[in-house]
Amino acid sequence: MTFQELQNRAKSEWEALRNSTYILIGTATCGRAAGALATLEALEKELSRRSIEVKTIQVGCMGLCYAEPLVTISKLDSLRIVYHNVTPELVPRLIEGYIMSDDPCLELALGILEGGEEESPYIPELLRFEHELRLVLRRCGYIDPKNINHYIANGGYNGLEKALKLQPEEIIEEVKGSGLRGRGGAGFPTGRKWESCRNAKGEPKYVVCNADEGDPGAFMDRVVLESDPQQVIEGMIIAGYAMSAKQGYVYVRAEYPLAIECLQTALNQAKEMGFLGDNILGSGFSFHIEIAKGAGAFVSGEETALMAAVEGKMSTPRPRPPYPAQAGLWGKPTLLNNVKTFANVPLIIQRGADWFSSIGTERSKGTAVFTLAGKINNAGLAEVPMGTTLRELIYDIGGGIPNDKAFKAVQIGGPSGGCLPASLLDTPIDYDSLREAGSMMGSGGMIVMDEDNCIVDAARFFLDFTTRESCGKCTMGRLGTLQMHETLEDIVAGNGKIEDLDLLLELAEDVKAGSLCGLGRTAPNPVLTTMRYFRDEYEAHILEKRCPALVCSELIAYYILPDKCDRGCEHCVLTCPTEAIKGEKGEIKVIDQEKCSKCGTCLEVCPPEYNAVVKLSPISLLPSKEKGEVK
Repeated sequence: MTFQELQNRAKSEWEALRNSTYILIGTATCGRAAGALATLEALEKELSRRSIEVKTIQVGCMGLCYAEPLVTISKLDSLRIVYHNVTPELVPRLIEGYIMSDDPCLELALGILEGGEEESPYIPELLRFEHELRLVLRRCGYIDPKNINHYIANGGYNGLEKALKLQPEEIIEEVKGSGLRGRGGAGFPTGRKWESCRNAKGEPKYVVCNADEGDPGAFMDRVVLESDPQQVIEGMIIAGYAMSAKQGYVYVRAEYPLAIECLQTALNQAKEMGFLGDNILGSGFSFHIEIAKGAGAFVSGEETALMAAVEGKMSTPRPRPPYPAQAGLWGKPTLLNNVKTFANVPLIIQRGADWFSSIGTERSKGTAVFTLAGKINNAGLAEVPMGTTLRELIYDIGGGIPNDKAFKAVQIGGPSGGCLPASLLDTPIDYDSLREAGSMMGSGGMIVMDEDNCIVDAARFFLDFTTRESCGKCTMGRLGTLQMHETLEDIVAGNGKIEDLDLLLELAEDVKAGSLCGLGRTAPNPVLTTMRYFRDEYEAHILEKRCPALVCSELIAYYILPDKCDRGCEHCVLTCPTEAIKGEKGEIKVIDQEKCSKCGTCLEVCPPEYNAVVKLSPISLLPSKEKGEVK
């Protein structure tokens, strides 16, 4: 069957769906965690009970993870409405109100979808989306990831069909001209990497997709594979054609079972349709893709360690050069790119390098996909043009900080990224601006912190992660990060010395210079940036023996204010796990500091009308003889 015939069939199926009433429900990992499968079951039972013939379709993640489970009802000749936090109990209301009647149930709605005419006539704009530019995420949450016809009907495989009519060198020139840089973290120019691999001597050549994604708080690649895997496959096939390669691998961590399931289904369907396998679309070009499952080590995201894992070896980095483009899998030239890098390729080929390079900044083209996690109202995914500021991303798209707390910092680029303060909220998001600020783009993980976060403890947390995840192959990655982490442990425990700050800076520079791989060389970034922007907090921990955010357990204590304690209340006494609270009924309660485990239970259970329990730094307790108060 020709591509035109495949496309016509897919569009016919898609149009038939669009000309009916149907229900979409997000059942990606985030939706399932919020109870989407129970909501789906309730939908199907309610429709069956009422004998209503309306199709329910499982889709991926729209990026609005905070609002899951998401249900979209598209009613024939009426509105397409997205409903948020839909529990099984709300299902009868939606079916009876909107499916059976004309009540749109707007009290349950998140927004109304409207069709656009750009990439596909069916990609909507919703609420905060006006601040975004969705390229990689444009179909996520709107198509069935396990139905290749949905992908084809919405522009899928147009890029491959065009690429097969070009010479490999022409494809590489398009990628070079687009200015696309690797979305895995390093930001190396994609076209240069492709050209280097194309010109490298040695056969066979391989194409590898890095879907390891080991950063805490990062889940962009997982969402893409669970929501629209065909675009990654299409990008890899185009890359294989440009490299004259016949074999590709997608390296995915085994902790992503749903992503693996969706990807395998997509691979099977692409092969059945003739987009994969031998003689693709009658072009004479053959290409195959296999999934390689990883055990989940953070270091496996490093390209040389990843290739070792694919080969069945221990996943540890090796010195470079030679780079993978010259000597990768089994010593042969290997093109290795991230999920989002490959996902951008079909659009670049379809629309052209000039179109893509018109988006973003002078040195950072296109869009960036970020996860919004931590202390932020609208947790989830966002895709914005390069050059968008941190303030726009966190406040206009992310909805700002919960409970009107003050923004403190944002960790960008995973555990090896940097913490940037409020004074840098207007920093453009691009490779060069973030590097100048001491951070990095990374794979796109973003963790927001508010006034209740201790910045020193945050640095300790990230160093703890990178220390534990070190492969141990090089001295600096094994011992340098460990020494930095132990120094931070001393500081948060109140045992730090002022000279420790100079030691941390010295160690950080040594680890950067002496580590074998990029993961080790970037591990000190959290310490370097927090020292650069929040040195006063380090000094407070060391010189004043206090944690300004009241987080570090060794530097805080719980007290009961005698003038606020209700003598008849027993909440704190009855719930204290260590029996540290003394005082009979009718007496003022007192916390025995030697027994107190600092669990905070007393603070949680103290009735709000009293607010008698406080968390303070011990040094701030200066009893006033005149007033008898605790200051």
